[in-house]
Amino acid sequence: MKLLRLKITDPAGFRSLPCGFEHHFRTDWSLQDELAQPEGFAPFVCAGPNGSGKSNLLEALAAIFFQLEVQRVRRSFLPRIFEDDTEVNPNGIQEQQGSPNAYELDYLIQVPRSYRQLEGPRHAHVRVLKEPNASPGLAWINNEAFVTDGFSTLTDEERAFLLPEFVLGYSSGENEILSLPFFKLRFVQFDEYWHALTRQLSYPGHPETRLAYLDSGFSQAILLCNLLFHDDATLQPFREDVGIEELREFRIIIRRSIPLSPEQLEGFDRANDDEQNLRANRIRSEHPSATDIARIDMIHREIVRSNPALRVDDDDGVGPRYRLNLMHLLEADESLQRELRTKPERSSTKYENFDPAVTRLKRCATLTFIDEATDSLILDYRVNDATKLAFRENFDGSPLALFQAFQVLLTLNLYAVSDALKADLYRSTSHYASETVPTLASDQRIMRFKFVRFSKQGAAQSMMLKELSDGEHQLLHSLGLCLLFRETNSLFLLDEPETHFNPDWRANFISRLRQCLPDAGDVGQEMLITTHTPFLISDSKPDKVLLFAKDKASGTVSIRHPDYNTLGASINKITMNTFGKRETIGGHAQALLEALRARFEQGAENKEALITEIHQQLGDSVEKVLLIKAILASHQPGSAEVPG
Repeated sequence: MKLLRLKITDPAGFRSLPCGFEHHFRTDWSLQDELAQPEGFAPFVCAGPNGSGKSNLLEALAAIFFQLEVQRVRRSFLPRIFEDDTEVNPNGIQEQQGSPNAYELDYLIQVPRSYRQLEGPRHAHVRVLKEPNASPGLAWINNEAFVTDGFSTLTDEERAFLLPEFVLGYSSGENEILSLPFFKLRFVQFDEYWHALTRQLSYPGHPETRLAYLDSGFSQAILLCNLLFHDDATLQPFREDVGIEELREFRIIIRRSIPLSPEQLEGFDRANDDEQNLRANRIRSEHPSATDIARIDMIHREIVRSNPALRVDDDDGVGPRYRLNLMHLLEADESLQRELRTKPERSSTKYENFDPAVTRLKRCATLTFIDEATDSLILDYRVNDATKLAFRENFDGSPLALFQAFQVLLTLNLYAVSDALKADLYRSTSHYASETVPTLASDQRIMRFKFVRFSKQGAAQSMMLKELSDGEHQLLHSLGLCLLFRETNSLFLLDEPETHFNPDWRANFISRLRQCLPDAGDVGQEMLITTHTPFLISDSKPDKVLLFAKDKASGTVSIRHPDYNTLGASINKITMNTFGKRETIGGHAQALLEALRARFEQGAENKEALITEIHQQLGDSVEKVLLIKAILASHQPGSAEVPG
């Protein structure tokens, strides 16, 4: 994927991007050079002072693909709140999401080999156009059919490959501006699975939506998938900086069932559920008699009998307690497994769900057991070559397939969020939406990892993942998500992914990204990184560096390219030109130096003694050398020696 142009045409603008804001990511000339002579992966580096609007560009792209994803997913499943609002106002949802109401976006994306015509273009030129108060349209500009039929010509198959395979977000800080659209689609993924459970539908075993916000909650899953599947050469970036060697063991704990309130249970009624649930609510609210309570109990037990994912436990003195098996669509029924082993045919629809994700995880485990007290499945893995082979055989040889299985299970940890809170989140434009989501205690989560141990260079004993530093976690996370999606046409939106790195890691970060994303063959990734790190700019050509500035009076954002060659430029030059920092030393040291300069300028100091004091107080720097030169220049002839 290659971004070409973004223009905001919303009369109200979007965040700090004003109406009429337009940025060309590539010129026609640079694009032709890039396609003719690929030079390997190179991200766009977005730099500028704090608050200059860097994140607003990433947010705009995330919001646009959120709109397109809502539009695409609507064809298979979408929570009712989206459908209802869209019926009332075709653009109602988009406005509520804090997305731009009008824009133009152009990009290139590879056409699959199976769809590519003999003389046709290798890349499709895609245009997304949204007028105010209208749904976004998707067009294939360099397709001859578009000339005559325009936006109406695209088939579902074409829409599938004209959009990025994935849009991936990551932020190392507290900036939820970027995460909000991803956060909402994480709940859509949960509702998709819950809907399949309530309506007894099949489930594909992976998230339907393509947007994924891979925050620190996914770090363990990312690391495990990479260490289980990739060879030594691919994992070299992990080893060069963090020293990770071999994965030794880990545990997965899956809580299979959760309690349901009577009100939640009634949501599983497939036939005439609204009318029947209203009747049950009315009975409850009218001082129900024993007969009324019996009628409600009969309704509830009928619902349980009609859905194999439900069960009721009767406890004398307490009343019926209802439970939902959340793993019903993710773990094959053991009786079906036994039956299938005795019958060679697999044509019956009853075997369609024989091999879901949890069943495959069980087959890869060294030890499996059930904690009856908590109804939890415990999967222990002692990792060796046989373990890795089992994962490859059960997950199509793909670390991404395993990660998507983990993604589904981790998303089920949202089960505690009420329908009312979800409705508020879907409508929210708040930057702090995630703070309203309850944080579950460890033993209340549906899925969690424990005892992730690996060998590390220089460590005599196996280490726990939790023993790594913040910087090590961040490096493994950011490089790991690149390795996971390296064979996809995806868009990465990374907000300050290197904040915890030491200077050496920052200097090597672009090199590590290039190792992880070779940008070859029929796949290609686009990446935008926001940063305050001069090293990332020094490793980038000027056309890949976006310098942000915000007008203090109007608050609007502008973007320009550097007017000098940034590739290989010194850190001092970049710091001065990009961040307005002209001193190469810290603020406190600069104050000491200025005090010494003031004493010299007053003329009452012994110059040799002052130079000696400067040497004693301050380390080597350009500023120190310039001050000493100024003092020496004022000396009488014959006294040019510098003491010390």
